[in-house]
Amino acid sequence: MTVEEIQRALIARGYDLGKAGADGDAGPKTIAALTAFQKAAGLHADGIAGPLTQKALGSVDVTQQKAEPAMPPWLALASHEIGTHEGVGKANNPKVVAYFKDAGFPGIKDDATSWCAAFVGAMLERSGYKPSGSLAARSYEGWGIGLKEPVLGCIATKKRGNSSWQGHVFFIVGADKTHVYGLGGNQADAVNVATFKRSEITSFRWPSDVPIPTASKLPTTVAGAKAGVSEA
Repeated sequence: MTVEEIQRALIARGYDLGKAGADGDAGPKTIAALTAFQKAAGLHADGIAGPLTQKALGSVDVTQQKAEPAMPPWLALASHEIGTHEGVGKANNPKVVAYFKDAGFPGIKDDATSWCAAFVGAMLERSGYKPSGSLAARSYEGWGIGLKEPVLGCIATKKRGNSSWQGHVFFIVGADKTHVYGLGGNQADAVNVATFKRSEITSFRWPSDVPIPTASKLPTTVAGAKAGVSEA
């Protein structure tokens, strides 16, 4: 299958490739949609259209058609970054430095600067969405539109300590009555999934130009989620 044929098959199943649609360019949105399709189809979710993936996409059976993608593109990209860690000692991890660049702050060349907002901004930018334009975590409290309850992939902000402005920002991947599970950067100096108290959350936000998911149900537990991570 050509890239355009793959894109058309994804669109036929309800996956959002953005305004470009089936343009023959395997950009971040196409890779994210393909990864989501693979996950839904029980295939190895690597974002690569191998023989098994092409066979599944080429099937005339569209019972897997979705009104909404299984995972928003920015979250699919973020999930591939899990395990990224700051450099040891004075060394700087170029992957973390690239988060600053893609979030709009190419002048920052070290990973010692708090980078949770840079991580969120980079994932949004790479998937074709405009970030807040700030490295302040709580700048996302005014980004997009607010949600009363979290949905998969929404952005959450939380307060940190007793400060009126310090905070943390991450993507929601799960929630229960008292805690949320967040995929974020600068969580114990790394990209991982961590648990946070709901009482510390200050907002749930969603891109204003993307339909809010209605059918997705958040998991109430996430295996391997870390507790008590440092966000400084």
